Amino acid sequence: MHPFVNALIRKRQVMGAVILRDMRTRFFNHGLGFALVPLWPFVHIGVLIVIRTVTDRIAPYGDSTAVFYATGLVPTLMFSYVSRFMGLSLVMNKPMLSFPAVHIIDVMMARACLELAGACITLSLMVSVLWLSGQNPFPVDLNEAIFCYFATMLLAVGCGTLVGIASLVMPIMVTIYALVIIILYLSSGTLFVASNLPVGIGEALAFNPLLVCVEWMRTAFYASYSDRLVDKLYVLAWGVSTLTAGLAVERIFRRQLLEA
Repeated sequence: MHPFVNALIRKRQVMGAVILRDMRTRFFNHGLGFALVPLWPFVHIGVLIVIRTVTDRIAPYGDSTAVFYATGLVPTLMFSYVSRFMGLSLVMNKPMLSFPAVHIIDVMMARACLELAGACITLSLMVSVLWLSGQNPFPVDLNEAIFCYFATMLLAVGCGTLVGIASLVMPIMVTIYALVIIILYLSSGTLFVASNLPVGIGEALAFNPLLVCVEWMRTAFYASYSDRLVDKLYVLAWGVSTLTAGLAVERIFRRQLLEA
């Protein structure tokens, strides 16, 4: 068998082992704990939607309050959970790095796969619940919504990779990043229509790539929604640059990171 194929098989086996360990150790020391990976953000989204629907009888935009908040919460919480748990992955699985076959990237990408799978299940559950409750959770431009979702995935993996590498050297980075996520969440436009803000405030908030993702997603759901703050290349640039930076640091300083 070709050496490259052998390397891919070994990589898949290592990542599979890391995923199985994460599934067992994250909740209740049991593999079924993985069920809580998608359910946790799903409950988070559901509670916030119920609260906002009760308090805001008129939707901030469109005909459905629930759909409006879902279009912001789905990309925001997907980014938050994926990037945060990728940042935690090396701290939680540091003993596995003592095995020669397990590399830093293996641990982070295994956690990324696990969290992204959970995010997709969460999305499916949310769409199903909204549809069964009589809402219309389907975008007017499906291709644009899918493109936005994958761009947000890239952003989450890029930021998670960079934070994960930094946390291996400075574990306090996990706490710092948790605080950063709160700031990003509050300024993401999830709970308000960012494009309705004054130009100066809206453009200042648009430096937050997560706000751009939320606005982008809403333009896919509402035909008349303003795309004033949507800069797709900005989101992609953030995702690619953070992922590249994280991979480059891991490659250049791999030995020092393992000794940290």
